Amino acid sequence: MVGSVLVVGGGVAGMQASLDLADAGYFVYLVEKTGAIGGAMVQLDKTFPTNDCSMCIVAPRMVECERHPNIAILSLSEVTKIAGNPGQFRVTIEEKPRFVDTSLCISCGVCAQNCPATLPDGHNVGIGNRKAISIQYPQAIPSVYQIHPEACLRMKKKSACALCEQVCEARAIRFDDARKIHELPVGAIILAPGFEPYDPTGSEAWGYGVFTNVITSLELERYLAATGPSRGRLIRPSDGRPVRKMAFLQCVGSRDDNCSGNGYCSSVCCMYALKEAMAAKRHNPALSISIYYMDMRTPGKGFDAYMEKARIEEGIRFIRCRIHGVEPHGKGEGLLLHSISEEGRQIEELFDVVVLSVGLQTPKHVRKLAERAGIQLSVSNFASTSEFSPQATSRQGIFACGAFSGPKNISRSVVEGSAAAAKVGEMLSPVRGQVRGKRGALVTLQEVGGQPRTGVFICYCGSNIAEGVDVTELARYSGTLPEVVHVEQSNFACSQEAQTMLIEAIREKRLNRVVVAACTPRTHEVIFRRALSAAGLNEYLLEIANIRNQDSWVHHDIAPATSKAKDLVHMAVVKVNLARPIQASFVSTVQRALVVGGGIAGMTAALNLAEQGFPVDLVEQDERLGGNALNLKHTYSGVHVPTQVAKLVDRVSGHEKIHIHLHTEVKKASGHVGNFVSTLKTANKKVKTIKHGVAILATGAKIYKPTEYGYKKIQCVVTAIEFEKLHELKEKHVKRGKSFVFIQCVGSREKGRMYCSKVCCTHSVQSAIELKREDPGCNVYILYRDIRTYGEREYLLKKARDMGVVFINYELHGKPVVREEKKTLYVEVWDHVLHRPLQIRTDMVILATAIVANRGVSNLAQQYRVPLDSHGFFQEAHAKLGPVDFASEGLFTAGLAQYPKPVDESVSEALAASARALRILAHKTVRLGATRAIVDEQICDGCALCIDVCPYAAIELIEVLRGEEREPAKRVRIQEALCKGCGLCQGTCPVRAVDVSGFTMEQLSSQVKAVLASQDRGGEE
Repeated sequence: MVGSVLVVGGGVAGMQASLDLADAGYFVYLVEKTGAIGGAMVQLDKTFPTNDCSMCIVAPRMVECERHPNIAILSLSEVTKIAGNPGQFRVTIEEKPRFVDTSLCISCGVCAQNCPATLPDGHNVGIGNRKAISIQYPQAIPSVYQIHPEACLRMKKKSACALCEQVCEARAIRFDDARKIHELPVGAIILAPGFEPYDPTGSEAWGYGVFTNVITSLELERYLAATGPSRGRLIRPSDGRPVRKMAFLQCVGSRDDNCSGNGYCSSVCCMYALKEAMAAKRHNPALSISIYYMDMRTPGKGFDAYMEKARIEEGIRFIRCRIHGVEPHGKGEGLLLHSISEEGRQIEELFDVVVLSVGLQTPKHVRKLAERAGIQLSVSNFASTSEFSPQATSRQGIFACGAFSGPKNISRSVVEGSAAAAKVGEMLSPVRGQVRGKRGALVTLQEVGGQPRTGVFICYCGSNIAEGVDVTELARYSGTLPEVVHVEQSNFACSQEAQTMLIEAIREKRLNRVVVAACTPRTHEVIFRRALSAAGLNEYLLEIANIRNQDSWVHHDIAPATSKAKDLVHMAVVKVNLARPIQASFVSTVQRALVVGGGIAGMTAALNLAEQGFPVDLVEQDERLGGNALNLKHTYSGVHVPTQVAKLVDRVSGHEKIHIHLHTEVKKASGHVGNFVSTLKTANKKVKTIKHGVAILATGAKIYKPTEYGYKKIQCVVTAIEFEKLHELKEKHVKRGKSFVFIQCVGSREKGRMYCSKVCCTHSVQSAIELKREDPGCNVYILYRDIRTYGEREYLLKKARDMGVVFINYELHGKPVVREEKKTLYVEVWDHVLHRPLQIRTDMVILATAIVANRGVSNLAQQYRVPLDSHGFFQEAHAKLGPVDFASEGLFTAGLAQYPKPVDESVSEALAASARALRILAHKTVRLGATRAIVDEQICDGCALCIDVCPYAAIELIEVLRGEEREPAKRVRIQEALCKGCGLCQGTCPVRAVDVSGFTMEQLSSQVKAVLASQDRGGEE
């Protein structure tokens, strides 16, 4: 068995899998087909639903991959052969020639400046050109140029050009470069090769490629991006004029067997259309936007609230209509769309730009990769997996994640990347740590004494900062600040090239303090700290001035924005000038896990960790394991849930490393990452204390009990879960029934509960199909607001329609009415097709009720000091890149406790939480942050006010002996391992006996004085 892993695909899923495996002690070969890692995410402008800058949150992840000693990146490479067996694969990799020596290229760009040949710019989706020698995008990793032989004049004719070779001072050009063949021994393989957007070229209905102002959603992303072809200006492609009116057409290349052949739903298009529409409105608030759709499928966490914001705050129009054609208007550049209003009237409307929301599909080269790997694909050409093992392919030892196993958004791709890593860890745990990468030579830290020598590094962030702030003036001003000896500007400070320049500047200029004026430290501080460490400087001698989020993004007048940027940089400089080196500490890890919740998610996480050799305490408040899955019959693909749950319970119950605590709750919790202490209490009042290094909170959720539609008042009005039980038992009303009405969104997607429960539509469609299969003559109606059978679940919807299930749309303001007259049940609803009210006589009404948070979860959240969202579900650290992590390290969540979701997603999250936990459990020590409170015992008078405000219980009152007479006195002491450096104690202390390292009172006072001095001078310096 080999302790190295092959990950194919350098997108966000592949990077996540690689980092989790590398952190756990496995060596990873990360193979990427193109010239740089990053995948599709680097082409996006923003991400939903947080509207974070996409590049800003993915760039640190890319740098982590490049710098990790356990990750080797093989770009321009493809898998050509897979031989061997699980644990001992032999993989042949073909690395295409770059024609540039990666060990010599310094990414100066002089070659591209002199190159006369061009080709379409792939990063900008063919909008505009790039040079024949170029870098894939400014922040690319590897940060190395490459020659495109199809465009290079010298490659076409040996006697031609070669200007790049002549101007390259590093002598990195290699026209004689040839392909290389690598054979790698690996224990397991993860396939994360991604997707391609559907290409609507040639489809006459849409006019793409015929009308210049018909563009795809990915092209719009590049127009909106500050680094795009128009530098973030929203223009009409035909003439460069500002766009005044824009339409989005949904489901282009999805839910369409006729034109595209893609019958599935691509899952992400509705949300990215909303995101792009809102971003466009921010560029031009006067812009008029219409979205033409069949169903708005926004079933993720925070997604419905996001849609309501678009509708109400941004004024975006939503028109339920599938447009079947785009027409030119006269001799101008306008585009005409025809639609039918809700009143049945035909409407013509003119637009400047039409955006096609294109779906996701599996590229041909990925299908060939699957063939080489010997794995099965689904009918839609995605990797064939099952709900209870969503990362396992048909070939043992080969796993799939990301869009390769079905269209999905970034957060689900990240989850699946971690989940695939967990499955690999389960398989290769005996050889964890067997193969390790070469760590760089230890860097001797500089002695930081004497006068500060501060360097200020200012980032343009493309045009994100440069268009809102006068960066040249800011750089001039920065050079006048006290102790500043070096000022440098860069297009992207987070890029590999800029990081190298930062390290070199620290060494060459003998800098001992660094200020980076860029974006948020929340996502980028870690990479700049690592750069300081690489240069031999203590990583905490750094200050970040957030001149993007706190300045250029919120101020639209360049003069005051520049003035504010000066203040922010000035404050950062005076603070860092007073900084002193501080050191992180390490504590031993309790290599044991606690999992709270015995449903599918909890059992899956516990079993995965136990299979990797770590003891697990599994806590369940009920008398049996199984959770909500005990109420389910089949998954959407037909897997029998009770059988799978029974198998899972047997494996968990019989595992020697899993200790099950039934009828038990967590009553108290304390500690920190690597060293938690939880007190358990059983139903018979027995108390037990557990020490553990990590905790996974997977406490599930519950079904909303409706008060509407006559539930509990009319006998034949039941919930969907109740109906499934009655159906299974062949209850008389079900058996004899000839008419059934399902009502969707009961308790969901309305005020107070503005979210979709995600599973209800699929569940109702499944039930409807089963009823029609048993009795084709029965009448089945589904009353819905939007049918959300996303992904390959769409085939269920098509099947139901083909079987005669009737779907009737209703709006929130026109909910159905259920009434009983003389023991006859009626449902009244407005029919949007017939434009008249309908009265349906039915035998049963089935309510698809919401999934709501468990009440007891708030107590658990308080015990572990983790946040809940506004609906009572656990709040993850980051919607995209930390979907199963809490902000508090060592704590994780999974399953319904985080948000409603189906079985396969709960399993994936459980495995992801396990992989994230393993990064801690696999090591005997864990690193604690260096930012913490320090008490001066000579000043402290023991008033204990700080104890009352500390949210982490990190402060304790102790008794010390003072003076020559050794008199007892009260003092407070900080427990370093618990302290998070929040500073509440510092702000509360009346005698100023507490300082937070890196945020001392002297430093904070200097910042206040700096900004006040600026105000005294009228804000201009």
